[in-house]
Order: sequence, then C-alpha cells, then structure tokens
Amino acid sequence: MIVVRLQRPSTYFCAFLTLLNDRLSETLIFPLLPFLLAGFTSDGRTLGLLTGSYAVAQFLATPLIGAMSDRFGRKPVIAVCVAGSVLGLGLFATTIATDWAAIPWAAGTTLPLTLLFAGRLLDGVSGGTAATAAAVLADVSPPEKRAKAFGLIGVAFGLGFILGPAMGGLLGRVNVNLPLLIAVLISVLNLVLVLILLPETHPPSARIPLPRKRELQPFTQLARVFGNPRVRRLCAAFFLFFLAFSGFTGVLVLYFKQRFDWGPGLAGAAFLVVGVVATVVQGGLIGPLVKRFGEWRLSLAGLGFVIAGCVLVPLARPEQAAALVFPAVASLALGTGLVTPCLRALVSKRLGDAGQGAALGSLQGLQSLGSFIGPPLAGLAYETVGRTSPFWLSMALLVGVTALVAGGRSRMASAG
Repeated sequence: MIVVRLQRPSTYFCAFLTLLNDRLSETLIFPLLPFLLAGFTSDGRTLGLLTGSYAVAQFLATPLIGAMSDRFGRKPVIAVCVAGSVLGLGLFATTIATDWAAIPWAAGTTLPLTLLFAGRLLDGVSGGTAATAAAVLADVSPPEKRAKAFGLIGVAFGLGFILGPAMGGLLGRVNVNLPLLIAVLISVLNLVLVLILLPETHPPSARIPLPRKRELQPFTQLARVFGNPRVRRLCAAFFLFFLAFSGFTGVLVLYFKQRFDWGPGLAGAAFLVVGVVATVVQGGLIGPLVKRFGEWRLSLAGLGFVIAGCVLVPLARPEQAAALVFPAVASLALGTGLVTPCLRALVSKRLGDAGQGAALGSLQGLQSLGSFIGPPLAGLAYETVGRTSPFWLSMALLVGVTALVAGGRSRMASAG
C-alpha cells in the first residue's frame, strides 16, 4: 500500500495552529483560575479538581478520537474537536461572566460550578485534537523525518508556555474575563482555518475499521499498546517521563515562592525561559540534531538534561537562587525539547503507517494520565515529606525512564 504524503504548507500550519490552540486553552486559563473562581469558591480542593478535570477528560476521550481519525479521516475529527473546544471555552467564559446573584433561582446553588466543570470537561474531551494533529504530521512525514515534524508539537508547547501566561497576565489586568474571550476567539479562528485550509491527509485506502467498544476504553487501549513488545518499554518511558515532569513543574512556582520568596515576575521569567528554549530546540534544532545523532541518543541526552535540572533546583540557595534556577529550567526545557518528539518518533516508526491515530492517541492518553497523577503526588510529597522531595522523586523516576529507553535500544540492537 502506498501512502500519499501531502506536504502542503497549509497542512503543517493547520496542524500547528491546532496544537497551539490546544495548549493556549490551558495556559491562558490555568494561571487565572484562582481569580476567575473568586466569586464562586475559595476551596483549594475544588480548584484542584477543576484543574485536573481537563486532563482526566482528555485521557478518557483521546483513544476514541484517535481511532475515529483512523476510520473517518483526520480533518472531520479535528474539526469536530475544535468545535467542541469552542463550546467548552464558551460555556466556561459565559459562566464566569454571568452575574449569578441577579438570578434568583440560581443564586446560592451549585449550578455555576457545575457549568464550570462541564466547560472544562468538554474542552478536555476536545483536547484529543493534539493526538489527531500529531497523526496528521505522521501522515505527511516520512519515518526518518517524523522527529522533526513532531518538533512542531514542542514549538506549540513552548509558544503556549510563552504566550498563554503572558497574555493572561496582561489582559487580566484590564479585565479578568478578557483572556477567556481571547481563548474563545482563537478557537473559532482555528476552526475556520481547519475547515478552509486543512486537506485530508489520511486517504480512504489507508483507513481501518473502528475497534470494538471495549477496546476503545482508555485503559484497554493502554493495555494493548503495553502488550506490544515493540513499543512497550518506550510507552512506559513516555508515561513515567510525563508523570515526573508534570509532578515537579506542578509545584515549581509554589517552591519558588516559599523557598526563594519570588513573586510572579521572577517565577514568570523562569517559565518564559522554558518556553523560549523549548521552542528553539523543537522548532529549529531537532531536525538537524536527529539527522546527526538519531532519536535514541537524543532521547538519552535529553533525559540527562532534565535530570540535571531536577538536581540544580533543590540545590539553589535563596541568596544565589537565580544563578542556579535559570540554568536549571533551561536544562529542563532543553531536555524536554529533545525527549518528547524523539520518543514519539520512535514509537511511530516502530508501528509503521497502520493505526497511527490510535497509537499516537494512546501516547496522548499516557501524557494526560501522567499530567493528572503527577501534580497531586508531587503536592502530597511536598507537604508531607519536604519541599525538595518532588525533585528528588522525579529524578529517581527519570533514572528509571533512562534505563527503559537504553534497555529498549539494546534489545533492538540485539534483535538486529
């Protein structure tokens, strides 16, 4: 079977915009949640659940979305998901902007919070666009260039890290609801451009039937991918990497505040470094680096950089914090910028062209599951074991990830 690879600029642009929109819908809102919820609740548990609801919904829905893109094509699935994101963000923004005290039958009820959760869940379900956009990149890229193509995912992540908090902070000073409106407008623009510009990259000849309903359950999908000996170790490494990464980044700002007495300015500058470095690495450097060193070596090197960052942060002292923290977060971003596209590419190449949507959907599910589990575990360790414990625990997990990746490489070399 010959797979036609459409390398039109509009294909890459629409995939990139979809990935960026997915990231912005999270980064624009997340830093403002405590302020947006001030009129509804000040309970930290509610805030935590609302924050995690997006990742949970994404985890549950992504396998189905990935399989549907393998069956019906990439364009209609992305269009429906982006439309769902518009509805979810719109519901969230409308709920925040409504004066519920002026509605007698709704004042004092749980209806506003219920609608907020519904909006975040709907947006999370629609977050399967990331996996389908990754499948588009796989469709239009030959195996040897997939790591470079998947670098666009990192560019979107980096720009989202840069633009989201910056736009949220600046616009929030004018009106705390304004960033929500901007997020909705970006999603609308994304939908229009997908409908007009995005070609179908998954031809009918390459499509496969939908799996049985039981197999579309996220844990069934994960069990299947872990049951494949060709990608089992890499998928375990992918999950543990995001478990560790989301864990220590989830407590990073709190650590900066309590340990170094940093305000939003310095903490924001640290995340700005993360976004800039990740964007440069995955946007411009990943292609030449993969060509020279290959995905295996870059994955291991990237893990080394992330481990170094985990070590440097807790070693910093308040009097010289910036001197160590900024190189540490740059190392974290550099490592993450190498690891994530290379691991995705290794899994994608091992599976061939069949079932890319489902496979990459499973990876997105693993990322979402790690992103949901990691922060609560890190927070628990932070409060019960000690402030630096999340960094040392993450470092231990990353050592395990390194062993999995290196072991997988050794096994493939032996098999060859």
